[in-house]
Amino acid sequence: MLLALWRRWVGRSRFNADSASVGQSPEEAVASIQLGNEELRNDLIQQYRPFILKTASRFSKRYIDPSRDDEYSVALTAFDEAINGYSPESGGKFLSFAAQVMTRRLIDFARKEERHAALVPFSAMESAGEDEGLSPLTRLESKEALAAYDLDREKAARREEIEALAEELAGFGIRFAELSDHSPKHYDSRKLLLGIGRRLAETPDLFALLKEKRQLPLKELCEKERVSRKTLERNRKYLIAVALIAGGPYGWLKPYIEEEEPEDKGGASE
Repeated sequence: MLLALWRRWVGRSRFNADSASVGQSPEEAVASIQLGNEELRNDLIQQYRPFILKTASRFSKRYIDPSRDDEYSVALTAFDEAINGYSPESGGKFLSFAAQVMTRRLIDFARKEERHAALVPFSAMESAGEDEGLSPLTRLESKEALAAYDLDREKAARREEIEALAEELAGFGIRFAELSDHSPKHYDSRKLLLGIGRRLAETPDLFALLKEKRQLPLKELCEKERVSRKTLERNRKYLIAVALIAGGPYGWLKPYIEEEEPEDKGGASE
């Protein structure tokens, strides 16, 4: 169940369960560009076009039309400049660095043009209509672009958590790819095991045993949950994965181990 969900979360990106690789990060792409991969530069700029637009619009406190507003060109040029100037040794993320460069260049531009006093509020992007001159990029297109960027960032955050979880599971001798084979098939079984995994994470002494010994505290769980040792052993990998998500820094993954609606009628605990 979980692996199928995770594959859906990452969209078109291919997830390699054995290596926990989910494609290049912005930092990896920039490093490749700095080594001479100029084709990737255009791809990166195109991918983060909504981010560039959003940064320019937020700075200007009004909607920026890429086809006619100089602020967009300034931000676009600054983003390209950030690709050349970024250094991972700084310790920051590339997008944070790029936002700083774009903001500095937009400040310089605003001072030179002396137009900052006449800027329209950013809320105009939410209320303006086509007859107020928003084409060719209409208000709807702009909202969709910004929503797409936000969705991409959410996906990136989920991917980072998936990578971290895969690494933590490896410490228990569990490969990420195994989860699909060890997920209970029936609703009643999932409900039972999800509850056990969450309660395990909420019980400090048992969760500490899990983390320290790298194995389920079977005896204690049998007594606490009144389930057979066989049930716990058969679903060991699934329970460990659920407990680690519930008790770990996996804010994006936690909603997917909450109690689900029944999908089928069959299935007792496995």
